[in-house]
Amino acid sequence: MTRLEPNLKIPVISPTRSSAVVIGAGLGGLSAAMRLGSKGYSVTVIDRLDRVGGRGSSVTKNGFRFDLGPTILTVPQVFEKLWKDCGKDFAGDVELVPLDPFYEIRWQDGSRFQVRSSEEEMLAEVTRNFPKDLKGYCKFLEDCEKRYVFGFEGLGRRPMNKIWDLLKEIPGFIRLRADRSVYSHVSTRVKDPKFRMALSFHPLFIGGDPRNVTSMYILVSHLEKAFGVHYVKGGVQALADAMANVVKEQGGQVLLNSNVENITLNKQKADGVMLENGLKLNADIVVSNSDPGWTYNKLLPNQKKRWTEKKLKKSRWSMGLFVWYFGTKNTREKWQDVGHHTIMNGPRYRGLLADIFDRQFLADDMSIYLHRPSVTDPSVAPKGDDCFYALSPVPNLKTSNPIDWSKELEGYKNKMRMVLEETIPGFSDAIIAEHILTPKDFEERYLSPYGCGFSLEPRIFQSAWFRPHNVSEDIENLYLVGAGTHPGAGIPSVVTSSEVLSQLVSDPVTGGT
Repeated sequence: MTRLEPNLKIPVISPTRSSAVVIGAGLGGLSAAMRLGSKGYSVTVIDRLDRVGGRGSSVTKNGFRFDLGPTILTVPQVFEKLWKDCGKDFAGDVELVPLDPFYEIRWQDGSRFQVRSSEEEMLAEVTRNFPKDLKGYCKFLEDCEKRYVFGFEGLGRRPMNKIWDLLKEIPGFIRLRADRSVYSHVSTRVKDPKFRMALSFHPLFIGGDPRNVTSMYILVSHLEKAFGVHYVKGGVQALADAMANVVKEQGGQVLLNSNVENITLNKQKADGVMLENGLKLNADIVVSNSDPGWTYNKLLPNQKKRWTEKKLKKSRWSMGLFVWYFGTKNTREKWQDVGHHTIMNGPRYRGLLADIFDRQFLADDMSIYLHRPSVTDPSVAPKGDDCFYALSPVPNLKTSNPIDWSKELEGYKNKMRMVLEETIPGFSDAIIAEHILTPKDFEERYLSPYGCGFSLEPRIFQSAWFRPHNVSEDIENLYLVGAGTHPGAGIPSVVTSSEVLSQLVSDPVTGGT
């Protein structure tokens, strides 16, 4: 029997207001619910997990809070606008902590490169590490800003569900050389291999191979420079909780521990959802924050649709993730040179990318993104203790011979342990709590096709109009938000997908379902 949220026996749908059901309480679904609530819809959000946040949710073990997904927020203005659109004050609900440095990149030869908030300090850091590439770096920043204006503030915040939406943007794509990959574009500006890595790895944070993802995504470097990198006090879980609170204050409901069996239809029009426990929820519109692959293949079975299982199977999907969360005893004052974010490079860059995306081979070497939130937020761990999150990109499960993580987990964890010992020596002896997610866990916990970390890979022909649209082409009154839709993965894009949604959904009327 599905356990409902405390004090909620069954969802109450207003008979006098247009109603909306949102499938998935990730940041995309919650932001969609907020915007629909502000329009006047009676909103019910449904999620299969025991808390809101989706991939931004958390687990707590032995007093350690492990934030499972995103660790930073790069464009606070997106949330400020979201709250303002709902008549709320973001700063009053969510506390952000600016980080500086944003992160430190380390190579095996001992060299380090810090990405800083100050332009003066950043130029000094480049001069210290890559003096011959300083001029090229300055040109690169200009390139990034142009793509930000065109890609993020332009087409990224507008619907792209009609072919004309794409055609009118083609001159901009040509002018900005969207046909180049991120790595290729970076290589035209700087020559040092390490600096090329430092300026091109960002697509990995949204599931893309820097060697193939369109160069439009270099705009991330401008986002960092212009808006900074922030940590949400209490983790992204606290952000998701605040979003859910806004939904409830608007009169909406959040239904947890509940599985959606399918989207119900009446003459090819979505009219609600059927829960696994047999409860039918009627709605005037349905918004899916589930991955488009799951939405179209599992929630709409036996329906004629553009995004068929065959088409989705042929698509290129983002890589998988191996994430080891661990808490250590009495180590808060140790490893003073390890900050909030550290990127530890393995001996290879492009070769490792090829293993992950092309050969889908689980290599012995790895690069690791190490998150240490306890240096900024003591609430993540008991007093004096430490909290970590070590992430390594790995192949997804879309292969004829997928990795059997029930057999590989311990071996890969031990390989990761040896790499981490170089940066936080002795950490493994101090571990008193841990949690691990593999691509198999992503598949089971988040219903992510092929255990991918970020849905469809953001290649040029899988972006904008080529991506699953925010409004279904086949089912009337069905909309999509989240990482798998336009504009794509990453917190800012996931939230702006609901901004696009609000432009597509009509205002509610009285006398709804």
